[in-house]
Amino acid sequence: MSVVIDVFSLLDCELEEEKAQHRTKFNQLLTACKSFISESLYKERLDQDTLEGLGLINSRTTFQQKYVKTKTRLYYKQQKYNLLREESEGYAKLLTELSQEITEKVTPNTLLMTIQSLIGCFNLDPNRVLDIILEVFECRSHLEDLFVSLIKLYMRDQKTVCSTVCHMLGFKFQFYQDGGDVKTPDSLYKIAALLLEQQLINLETLYPHLSPKDSAMFDEQKQVMNEAKQYARKFSIVSLTDKSDKIEELDIKIDQIENNQKLGLCHALLQVGEWTTAKLIMDRLPRHSAPARTDIAKALCALIHVIIDPLYKAKNDMSAQVLRSKLDSKLTNNAKLSLVSTYEEFAERAVKMMTYVGPNMALDPVLLMKLIRLSRVYMEKRDKTIPLTQDTIFQGILTMLDEVILPSLSLLENNCGISEEIWSVLKQMPYQYRYRLYGHWKNETYSLFPQLIRARTDCLEKAKYIMKRLTKENVKQLGRYFGKLSHSNPGILFEYVLSQIQKYDNFILPVVDSLKYLTSISYDALAYCLIEALANPDKEKMKVDEMNISKWLQSLASFCGSVFRKYSIELSGIVQYLANQLKADKSHDLLILREIVLKMAGVEISEEITDDQLNAMAGGDLLRQEGGYFAQVRNTKKSSVRLKDALLENSLAMPLCVLMSQQRDCIVYKEGGNAHLKLVGKLYDQCLDTLVQFGTFLSTQLSASEFVCKLPSIDVLTIKYHMAPDAAFFLSRQMYASSIMSKFDELRKIDKSNKENTSKQKTIRFIEAWETVLLPVVEAVKPIHPPSVWKDLTPQFYVTFWTLSIYDLFVPNDAYNKQIEQIKKQLVAIEDNWEMAANKKKKEKERCVALMDKLRDEEKKQEEHVNRVMARLKDEKDTWFTHEGVSKNDTITQVFQLCVFPRCCFTATDAVYCAKFIQILHDLKTPNFSTLICYDRMFCDVTHTLTSFTENEAHRYGRFLCFALGTLMRWHGDKAIYEKECAQHPISI
Repeated sequence: MSVVIDVFSLLDCELEEEKAQHRTKFNQLLTACKSFISESLYKERLDQDTLEGLGLINSRTTFQQKYVKTKTRLYYKQQKYNLLREESEGYAKLLTELSQEITEKVTPNTLLMTIQSLIGCFNLDPNRVLDIILEVFECRSHLEDLFVSLIKLYMRDQKTVCSTVCHMLGFKFQFYQDGGDVKTPDSLYKIAALLLEQQLINLETLYPHLSPKDSAMFDEQKQVMNEAKQYARKFSIVSLTDKSDKIEELDIKIDQIENNQKLGLCHALLQVGEWTTAKLIMDRLPRHSAPARTDIAKALCALIHVIIDPLYKAKNDMSAQVLRSKLDSKLTNNAKLSLVSTYEEFAERAVKMMTYVGPNMALDPVLLMKLIRLSRVYMEKRDKTIPLTQDTIFQGILTMLDEVILPSLSLLENNCGISEEIWSVLKQMPYQYRYRLYGHWKNETYSLFPQLIRARTDCLEKAKYIMKRLTKENVKQLGRYFGKLSHSNPGILFEYVLSQIQKYDNFILPVVDSLKYLTSISYDALAYCLIEALANPDKEKMKVDEMNISKWLQSLASFCGSVFRKYSIELSGIVQYLANQLKADKSHDLLILREIVLKMAGVEISEEITDDQLNAMAGGDLLRQEGGYFAQVRNTKKSSVRLKDALLENSLAMPLCVLMSQQRDCIVYKEGGNAHLKLVGKLYDQCLDTLVQFGTFLSTQLSASEFVCKLPSIDVLTIKYHMAPDAAFFLSRQMYASSIMSKFDELRKIDKSNKENTSKQKTIRFIEAWETVLLPVVEAVKPIHPPSVWKDLTPQFYVTFWTLSIYDLFVPNDAYNKQIEQIKKQLVAIEDNWEMAANKKKKEKERCVALMDKLRDEEKKQEEHVNRVMARLKDEKDTWFTHEGVSKNDTITQVFQLCVFPRCCFTATDAVYCAKFIQILHDLKTPNFSTLICYDRMFCDVTHTLTSFTENEAHRYGRFLCFALGTLMRWHGDKAIYEKECAQHPISI
């Protein structure tokens, strides 16, 4: 039947516009079918006009009206009369009660009774009433205690409260999502935060109602990061266009963040002090995207202010009036906040909150200063017996510095005060921790935050601007710009500056002079950047020809020496780096140590030394300073003390010497295995020269007691540390000389008390002191060589040869006289200089006169010392070669092999010493020593010897031969001299 009536319905529609006769026939058909089709089906399917024609309805109009009323009643009419416009009086009274002035008589209980009466009297919908309560609460959010208690009483079932209120608030938030330009009001965020704080609603239920989606925020964060990287790429490309259009889309991003309901709720939660829930929201979002919004960062900083306030007041030494600060009253009155009163709580709770702020703490420099001062107080008073690795509070401070304070410094412009405060904390840490912080700050932190990427780009742009214009003439002006840039971004600045120095060495002096406006932390960061540049694995330390050290390494070495001399920069890191390189069998970096010692201590090592300088090097300390170097040693006292202190504090003075001595063999047998022979020779010479330079520096700076404490005995150096005897005695020689003189002075005091202080007595005491100090050394050297060696020469001779120096053998009177004559010429020049002020002229003349007196006193002391040494040698000569049955030829072989050859190639002064010592052996008529065999072996076997020398060793051996040949030529040229000096001497075989 249903199908038939459907066919009739279609025909009814098709026949509406046809002729009347067809309609009539259709009506007749329908009438005939009434017998088996019910009227209800006709009324349901057929048109109203057709029904009226069939007589099934009386009136088409009446039927239509009845149909509309029925449909309205079924589908549109509500059963409850709860709309405001229908019950305006009830809701008006409700609003009046909720908006009344709150007095002591108005309590949540009385207000609830009134609301319940209104619901019962006017048949109000309870859900609508709850919605109105929330609306009024939003407008009167300052009455949070009243409305929160009212809502708790109004809906006693906690589960119902959570579900219902969450959905109501969610609908409110969703309304503003579709509101176009209408922003979500702050009041709505606030009541949501207050209800979350009171645990009346659940974040998990409310969160899905908030916009935008988390995935959209992650995409937005990626876009912001990409824009920052694009901003950085813009300045790395040389462009002729105007760079004034600097990423205008940044403001658009800020607007989008402000319309973010999740961040708005997070901000409100922080304002009311609900950190736990705010943290849950931030954990769902991209890291540091929430604090990137200024208001959230400031609210979080305000919360941290309140939390650390008790600890800050307890640990700060300033007066209470100074410490009085304006904190957020709403947060201070929040009893639920867990305040920090101990450092343990500070590291456990406060530091975790700070890590969410990140570099955005730059918005609150006051809080930054508080945190730095708290850290400084702890570092000053911490228990030093607890290792830093086990100190949880120190680890918390380290995390805070790494993730918050140093990144925030990058966003603070020209704030040198905070830089110095940070240094007050950092300087109490070992340099390893500081350098780790600098490395993470420079190489990783900048790439994590869009704002830091932009700050790095701006810093590089300014650094390029300065370096393009830096000259000797504008150092002072541009140096101030250097200082300002380094206050915030020292790592980025110095990385670029050092890259330019590696390319252009003429930048070294202007850059060094321009660094005088830096803060302490900037100097420390510069030391780290220097080590990082030196250790760059992508840089080859040798030129393409594999024959010479690269230009960039030479430039950096020169810069290291200059900057460490001029400024008080900690040297611990650089000297440890050099020690590590030597441990790794890498000798190229010894160039750095050489430059540092040269610039800071004025100790110069040069193979181009003149004969006059070489003669002056045989004198005392003052003569060596005045006439032994190419450049006058001036103003190195403070810098040399700093270098000495750095070596002693890190216990690296003697280890460096040992490593350099061992490195000589490594260069030949290990490091230079496949290298060119010329390169191996250069590295060997550099290593030996640096060892001599470093050892000379230590001998002038360390006292005898420090030498004794730091330097092992000669047998330990040679046997345990595998140090060659020439290097071991070179390091120990000054210690032995000082010990002998100390013992000699001690014995002289005894003679003074007995009034026995003649010259002969002094000589006797000197020999006693000599024997007292060196007898243990004689015993210590015996294990160094096989027992068969001591059959040819005695240990006494071996020790005597190696412990004496050129200073002990002769007095360079010509050098003293020449230097005094030069000073006299200076006096004449000063006297003739009419432009010099009288006071300055007087001071210069006094200085010159005092210098001449010191030189004369030094010459006199050396003459006395040489006489005592010669007396001691005469007394000992008979014990040097005492074994019978040993040929003189074997004796000379051992002397050359174990004494002369190793020492004459060590330094230029040692070459002269060897020639002088052989002459003294002849002059003393030493038993069992043949001068003729000695000189014969010296000149006849020269070919094989020279082929094994490096370039510098050949120079020194040439000096040795020259002085030895000078003695022979003197004998050969004058028969009288020969008769006097050789006729009565045992020079034959």
